[in-house]
Amino acid sequence: MLLLGGVLTAPCELRAQQKPMTVYRIGFLRNGPPPETFISGFRQGLRELGYVEGQNINIEYGLAGSADSSRTRQSNWFVAMSM
Repeated sequence: MLLLGGVLTAPCELRAQQKPMTVYRIGFLRNGPPPETFISGFRQGLRELGYVEGQNINIEYGLAGSADSSRTRQSNWFVAMSM
């Protein structure tokens, strides 16, 4: 009976020791929209490494125009969002 009690409490202890899942963020800034094949390949590579968008990773996409002010504004936005 003592062994059974130890087995029943083990899952509770394991759950208490689990760390909260970290959600990573990637900022993707480009002068124009990237080809869809690029984005799908990027996501596939992340999945192969165990990252799933919306679960343990978020990707923020930004488009910067050709003007320096537009790139600076978008870059500053990413920095402000703690990318």
